[in-house]
Amino acid sequence: QVSLVESGGGLVQPGGSLRLSCAVSGNIFSINTMAWHRQAPGKERELVALITSGGITNYADSVKGRFTISRDNAKNTVYLQMNSLKPEDTAVYYCRVVARYTYWGQGTQVTVAS
Repeated sequence: QVSLVESGGGLVQPGGSLRLSCAVSGNIFSINTMAWHRQAPGKERELVALITSGGITNYADSVKGRFTISRDNAKNTVYLQMNSLKPEDTAVYYCRVVARYTYWGQGTQVTVAS
């Protein structure tokens, strides 16, 4: 059984920082791409950042320069460091891991407000 457990979400003021973690456990063969998506109220889920097994990263224009995705292969964990947070970053953030199949985390709430 493969599971993805997310942590690190919460309430932060504009300009603040948060780091999200997503730990993969269970019977998994190998992990290729790891990514973070988010879904704001009333909007569709969108890709925020991804990182390939080779370490190539890609970011949404709205977060470029502020967010950093990284991975620890020994721990089967992917991180999202979020700096200079804005109210428009408020959303539920979902981890996605691509192996033989695609797996999704349960989502963690990030709220940016004064």
